[in-house]
Amino acid sequence: MQEWCTIESDPGVFTELINAIGVQGVQVEEIYDLNDEQQMAQMQPIYGFIFLFRWTSKGEKRECLKIYDQDLFFANQVIQNACATQAIISILLNSPQIEIGEALKNYKEFTIALDPKERGNCLGGVEVIKTAHNSFARPEPFIFSNEKKKAKEGDDVFHFVSYLPFKGKVYELDGLQEGPILIGEYQDDWIVRAKEAILKRIQHYQEKETAFTLLAVNQCRKFKANKILSSSQNEILLILKTLDFMGVDLSEEQKQQLIELSNQQNIEQELLQESKEELLIRLNNANNRIQEAQIILSEENAKFQKYKEENSRRKHNYIPFILELFKMAQRKGQLEGLLEKAQQKQQQKLQQQPKK
Repeated sequence: MQEWCTIESDPGVFTELINAIGVQGVQVEEIYDLNDEQQMAQMQPIYGFIFLFRWTSKGEKRECLKIYDQDLFFANQVIQNACATQAIISILLNSPQIEIGEALKNYKEFTIALDPKERGNCLGGVEVIKTAHNSFARPEPFIFSNEKKKAKEGDDVFHFVSYLPFKGKVYELDGLQEGPILIGEYQDDWIVRAKEAILKRIQHYQEKETAFTLLAVNQCRKFKANKILSSSQNEILLILKTLDFMGVDLSEEQKQQLIELSNQQNIEQELLQESKEELLIRLNNANNRIQEAQIILSEENAKFQKYKEENSRRKHNYIPFILELFKMAQRKGQLEGLLEKAQQKQQQKLQQQPKK
């Protein structure tokens, strides 16, 4: 049976992974500062947070729920290296507003009556998810054994957990724990409660640990921008039709916009019952929203293109090229000198590192 590989904690990796398992309209973005209100506002709606931290073999005793809402989907992590994908899936399966796709829908329906450990076991049998996860495996030049390497104290091993809202409560879902962890109830903004818990956890480790990553699973900004674009164009068409019916002298640009939108949109709505001044204000606001949405689309398209290129490089097997490079250096009598230089550089780096 094919094992699950470790994957990089990167928003581009996680976004492609989500798309590959059949979920649309969702992306992942890295959060650098939980107090950055502008960034948080731009990412709304946020479905959940993924928190990455350094794992230790001693573990951490948490107060877990033994009895909880059975609609809350929780699964134990049984598969080694699956915690990143499992953290993502925990958010997707507990967000009813997300269209999760066929693979996740079937997995949830099949495992709904099972206990958390059996759910974790069943995840390994979902070929679509495992294939998407393992598509980010790094090519290895030599494989000497299929034996699993167990993490030892001092190894750099990281773990992913999820924070999400569910029926008025915020939970932490960690597949290595016995059950869900209740963070608390919330009224309007679940992010406030989650933020308190995450910051408290960071402060708990901060004296000896700085390796943390926080990512948001949120609605795709392109999806949101396209919705704004479409609704604003419909509004502009209705406003221009109303102004034209009122006998207002439209500018050449507005006439052209009316013709273009009439050809694109096929809507039958009653004309607006507002004054010319009110309509012109609405028209200006709608045009501003379109400009803002187009800027977002341009930025997001550039970002997704970058993700595509980076993920392509991650998956590409450079080993044949490197081996051929070594052969060429050997034929030219340069290999030994290159190796000596590399060893010297490595030695210099080790000497420059602060002593523990």
